[in-house]
Amino acid sequence: MAKRLLPFRQYDEKDVVNLYAYDGAIASDPFTHGDNDEGVFVKVSNGDLNADVINYESSSYLGKTDYPHVGRNQYPTVPLKIQPADTSSRTLGLTLRQTLTHDENGEKLNYNPQKADELYAVLTGQAVPVATRGVFTLSQDAVDGTPAPGDALTISANAGKVTGLAYAAWDSVAEVKGTVGKVLGTGSRVAHNVADQFAGAAGSTGNYYLVQIDC
Repeated sequence: MAKRLLPFRQYDEKDVVNLYAYDGAIASDPFTHGDNDEGVFVKVSNGDLNADVINYESSSYLGKTDYPHVGRNQYPTVPLKIQPADTSSRTLGLTLRQTLTHDENGEKLNYNPQKADELYAVLTGQAVPVATRGVFTLSQDAVDGTPAPGDALTISANAGKVTGLAYAAWDSVAEVKGTVGKVLGTGSRVAHNVADQFAGAAGSTGNYYLVQIDC
């Protein structure tokens, strides 16, 4: 599935923000990676508190919305938004759930909330839990390069991902401002006879990273 976090994690619920919905393209199924993944580092793209608490929109996700003699057929969405973090602004944290519209069979998840929960997903327009602090295990899909234990974590040139920066390499205020945590340890995961979600095809090896974030 489109997850960039391995199961091991340590965090406190008070460090989780549940205010913002993901704003961007959503992959067509839970097994295709995109910026709507779980484990994406994000920034606030819309924090206007003067807006309505909930927006009601005419959305094709509901199907046909212009039937004659129908007064309302609108989809509720959270107006506050997040997008993948880049180097232009402060990082809020990393997403703890993926945002989806359909399951692996192409069925709409708004008709099957239990399946959405099994996929550890929220529907498009719903608030995504974002962790701002804690210890997490990132798969190689969340990281650019091969950070080493002790490296600082900074936002990569690829929005939503992080990369490592050796402490001795800090040579500017901008680099220090861009750090979101540090690498605690690294390891590798081998896919033996079958494909592994976090390693890849059978016989391949994927790296993973235990990190501490403090955004």
